[in-house]
Formats: sequence, structure tokens, C-alpha cells
Amino acid sequence: MATSYFLLTVFLALASSQAIASDPSPLQDFCVADKDSPVKVNGFVCKDPTHVTADDFFKAAKLDEPRNTKGKVGSNVTLINVMQLAGLNTLGISLARIDYAPLGENPPHTHPRATEILTVLEGTLYVGFVTSNPNNTLFAKVLNKGDVFVFPEGLIHFQFNPVHDKPAVALAALSSQNPGVITIANAVFGSKPPISDDVLAKAFQVEKGAIDWLQAQFWENNHY
Repeated sequence: MATSYFLLTVFLALASSQAIASDPSPLQDFCVADKDSPVKVNGFVCKDPTHVTADDFFKAAKLDEPRNTKGKVGSNVTLINVMQLAGLNTLGISLARIDYAPLGENPPHTHPRATEILTVLEGTLYVGFVTSNPNNTLFAKVLNKGDVFVFPEGLIHFQFNPVHDKPAVALAALSSQNPGVITIANAVFGSKPPISDDVLAKAFQVEKGAIDWLQAQFWENNHY
């Protein structure tokens, strides 16, 4: 009896961990985000369904048009999540177009709430992700037009266009209505207020002067 109870407890724990591994499943056909509601929840309150229209599920995003990639990192991420498309609320998915200049990069970053699957539409990309401690194994691949690569939820990953004279374009789907993004360099060296240079110098095993120089840089956000 005790063994059966223990196994049931373990099963329920495992089931619960899987249930919270991504956005919760919807309990109705849709829950269009009511961004004007004063009620604050983990997500958005549902708009009155009698006031929902087709426009709540539509956005003229023009994702077929090239984006500006003249910034420091040479990339531009155009994200369509629940903040831009209210009909995505509770549906557990979002979309991004990523443009890369020649030698442009989407710098190492993580999505704390989503797995990402990326398809190359034009050009060539060198992509990869790094596993968690203690191994920190790099899984990397060169992708060409039509190739697909998956970045597991929460892991640091990147994309780089290694070609000197041709841009690249990719389309990514993410398993959250609001996947979030933490760009590693921006978060570590561009936090407000800044992290103590004593802390970072010890963490990166460099002189404090190197940290001070890095913190003085402008850490560009390539997510628009």
C-alpha cells in the first residue's frame, strides 16, 4: 500500500511538472487579451467574447518586407506575441521574423518561457545552443535555405550570418504567447543599476578595468 502511494505521488509530481512546462492549455475557444482591464493576472484577462471581432486575430505585420539591420549587431528581430496580437492570449505560441546583415548576429540570448524552432528563409546561418551546467556542451550547425533547427527552452543560443556579402532571413516559432528574451551581454553589462564590477570581475576572471569598459558600452536591443 505504501509503495502504491509513493508511486502515485511520484506520478502526480511528474505530471504536474509537465503541465507547467509551457503556457497553460486554453479552456475555451479563445481568450482575446483585454489590455485595458485593471485586473492583473499571469497573462491577460479575457475580453468579453461578444465584443471580439476578426481584427483581434489579425495584424498587418508585413513580415514579407526586409527590416533595418544597420545596428551594431547587424540583426533585427520582429516579434509577434500577445502584446502585438491580442488573439494570441492563452494560445501558447508566437512568431518572429529575424533579419541578418552580412556578418550580422542575433547575439547569445535565452527565452525563459519558450522553445524556439527556426527556419532559414534566405541565406546561410551558423546557429547553436549551449547546455546547462556542468557540461556546457555546444550544439551548433550551419543552416542553409529551408533548414530547420530547434533551441530548447531556457538555453543560451545564437544565430550568426557568416557570409560577407549576402543577408539572411529566418522565421521562428516560439511555444509561448510571451516568450521573453534575455540577451546575455545586455543583461550582464547593461543592467540598471549596474552589477558591481567586483562581482563581474571575479565571475569573468578579468581586471575590473575590463568590466568598467564593457559597462560603459551601449548595449543595443535588436528586438523591435
